Amino acid sequence: MDEVEVVVAHSERATLRVGDVFLKVDADQARVDVEVEAMTLAPVPTPKVLWRKPPVLAIAAVPGATLGRLGGPSDGSWAAWAAAGAAIRKLHDAPLPPWPGRAGRSVVALAAELDDECELLVRNGLLPADLVTRNRQVAEAAFRPWTPAFTHGDLQIAHVFVDGDEVTGIIDWSEAGQGDPLYDLATFTLGHEERLDDVLAGYGADVNLDVIHAWWSLRSLLAVRWLSEHGFDPFAPGCEVDVLKSRM
Repeated sequence: MDEVEVVVAHSERATLRVGDVFLKVDADQARVDVEVEAMTLAPVPTPKVLWRKPPVLAIAAVPGATLGRLGGPSDGSWAAWAAAGAAIRKLHDAPLPPWPGRAGRSVVALAAELDDECELLVRNGLLPADLVTRNRQVAEAAFRPWTPAFTHGDLQIAHVFVDGDEVTGIIDWSEAGQGDPLYDLATFTLGHEERLDDVLAGYGADVNLDVIHAWWSLRSLLAVRWLSEHGFDPFAPGCEVDVLKSRM
């Protein structure tokens, strides 16, 4: 019998791997509905859905390997990173799904959430005030009009698989929907700023780098407390807190 590997587990959901099958356990069935529908609509390689029996979704493993992880080395060739950028552009150019995604939150709601989170980070002593203040200023550039695109919404580097210089699969679509395309690009390159030019070469469009930097700061500010409370370490080398420090 294959061993059961716990890929990720916290109070909201868990993912287990048994051989070449991933079992995703999520009590929020609306989130699973989004994931299945997004994988059906997305014009890029996605995992095959094997079966679904709430609260469990079974999907097949995709071939290849990720380009790295947050806090770790960025593997892969220049061409592999460019291929990832091209796949992201193909997704963003696709017809819009009929629902908003995590990358599509309104500027007003997002700014209010960020202000509340910044206050908590300082009040609880998680981060120094000057670090929070500076990154809140950088994040301001993300609050501007944008044209909705088909976004993944959680396009971490660990969610994109390649084999050689070809993208073989993009996983974890539960946050997908209409949103700001630069949110995806920033999420994918978070902690790997040295690879941004490679990704944009494949993406093939003019991108406002100030907005990418803004999303790095904004996403990191919103993530630090949640990660700390759910068993993850945003203070590890190369992770969210180091991303914030790089803006100083």
